[in-house]
Amino acid sequence: MLALRRAANPLRVRAQQVVSARGCASLEVLLNADAKDVEEHHEGNCQKACCCRNPKLPAFRLPFSSSQFALSRSFSSQAGASSGNKDDALEDGFSDLEVPPGADKKDAGLTSEDSSDEDAADEIGLPDVDAGAKPEKEHMNRTSDSILLKAMLETPRHGVTKALEKWAKDGNTLDRGGLFFVLLNLRRRKWFGKALQLLEWVEESNLLEFGERDYASRVDLTAKVYGLHKAEQYIEKIPAAHRGEIVYRTLLANCVSEANVIKAEQVFNKMKDLGFPATVFSFNQLLLLYKRVDKKKIADVLAMMERENVKPSLFSYKLLVDAKGTSRDIEGMEKIIQQMETGGIEPDLMFNATIARHYIFNGQREKAEALLESMEGDDISTNRAACKILLPLYAFLGKNDDVERIWEVCKDNTRLDECLSAIEAFGTLGDVEKAEEVFENMFARWKTLSSKFYNAMLRVYAKHNLLDKGKELAKRMDETHVKFGNTTLDSLVKLYVDAGEVEKADALLHKLAVTNRVRPQYNTYLMLLDSYSKKGDIHNSERVFNKLRQIGYTGRIRQYQLLLHAYLHAKAPAYGFKERMKADNIFPNSAVAALINATDPFVKKKSISDLLD
Repeated sequence: MLALRRAANPLRVRAQQVVSARGCASLEVLLNADAKDVEEHHEGNCQKACCCRNPKLPAFRLPFSSSQFALSRSFSSQAGASSGNKDDALEDGFSDLEVPPGADKKDAGLTSEDSSDEDAADEIGLPDVDAGAKPEKEHMNRTSDSILLKAMLETPRHGVTKALEKWAKDGNTLDRGGLFFVLLNLRRRKWFGKALQLLEWVEESNLLEFGERDYASRVDLTAKVYGLHKAEQYIEKIPAAHRGEIVYRTLLANCVSEANVIKAEQVFNKMKDLGFPATVFSFNQLLLLYKRVDKKKIADVLAMMERENVKPSLFSYKLLVDAKGTSRDIEGMEKIIQQMETGGIEPDLMFNATIARHYIFNGQREKAEALLESMEGDDISTNRAACKILLPLYAFLGKNDDVERIWEVCKDNTRLDECLSAIEAFGTLGDVEKAEEVFENMFARWKTLSSKFYNAMLRVYAKHNLLDKGKELAKRMDETHVKFGNTTLDSLVKLYVDAGEVEKADALLHKLAVTNRVRPQYNTYLMLLDSYSKKGDIHNSERVFNKLRQIGYTGRIRQYQLLLHAYLHAKAPAYGFKERMKADNIFPNSAVAALINATDPFVKKKSISDLLD
């Protein structure tokens, strides 16, 4: 563990609405809105019908505490947490495992919206939440076998309770395996609201006796639908006998998902104070959190794991390897891999894919090619699990022939995840027509597709600046009633921003987020903030910055850096910015300190070109 801590520290941080017809404009109107109308949508007192005047504040906007909180066991979000040296010139907001480490954000289309099932599961903890009962075999054969699932899929959200009551009156019964299967399918579709209503109804109807995992599942869904505050309130109502480690670690996972550092640290400390055993899952959550927001704390987490005698899991090593690779420290990354192998932990395909990505984007093509060859095995046709992973990796290496060769193995009997990877791979290679062909063939076979497949095509269109095609695809989503989630919003914003229409992107994001009650991703707002800052648009930069804080994206230095760039490009003074950051418990690194000095009218400036470099 000591060698692992040394390898992990120091870690250098690298650079880096569909609107309903009820009172709102149609999606087509929004997509084609004139830029001159956009500014009206940014004002809080806009009275246009399409602005959804005075909408009820979504639950996800509940304010988070910004007070200082020192971890009782060596973790802290206090002064210095965000401090940096000259190597910390730029900080990336989110650098998830599936995002190419060295790629420009515009080109970061390496994989689908979701990482592997294992990665996603370990990250958010769902299997441990819902796995108290294994689904019965007959439930797993076909979705149509479950009458309850069919009712949940066909019923609109506002009619779930009536549908459940009718289902019960028809003489249907519920076992734990059936409930697990329905919840799992709803989660996979990201229909968390319906899943929560189902679980609430089951608990209130006393159809099943709830255990800790059932309560934890409801905590998880409550946090996703109504926010962390409501989830905490629900925990207080759980019987003391069932208010255990699984419940709290579920809350911890959601704090990490929100990147709410202070709340995550509070929950972690509370678990310690309550005497819960230290688990690798909880430590993995901290590693995931600090990989995203403050890599220098990773060594502290490893030190605590060593004191608590908690061995790192495969997922722990994935996070450490990704953090090192993202920091362009390939030598350090390889030391961690060696340490893992010494500990007897074998890498899986996704782990090797993470390594390959970092080799690719750090210019180590030979190492990447050797690793991809070993992942492929002797006969790729007998190793179908590797196909979906290899397609985008070969594409980023520019190996058209290998992408075509892998796709030939898949295309006669394609799987959804392979199609998704193929769309992304062909998009990376610039073969838009081939990507479209894969997309249309999916419709011919499966008839209906979830939003992530549309999102993949939207990213392809954004990458190649095909705005008109992207707009047509978004209208198609609207016409076929495909759910607009935060990934769809991110793809649409990227489409417009890359086409140079940042104002339209901004207006569209506002409307779709409000009417669909979707919390946009952090990077979606960063795209807007970055675009406005480059134009020296202080007004809109400040507005987007405040929006980030309003919906809970706090504690990250990157947004302050971009805001300062807006003042710099506008050649305007940023009075009191250092005090402003201090009030938010954010402390400048060297790059931000230089920007503060450059925008302070009382300090001698360097040239703008030096600072922007």
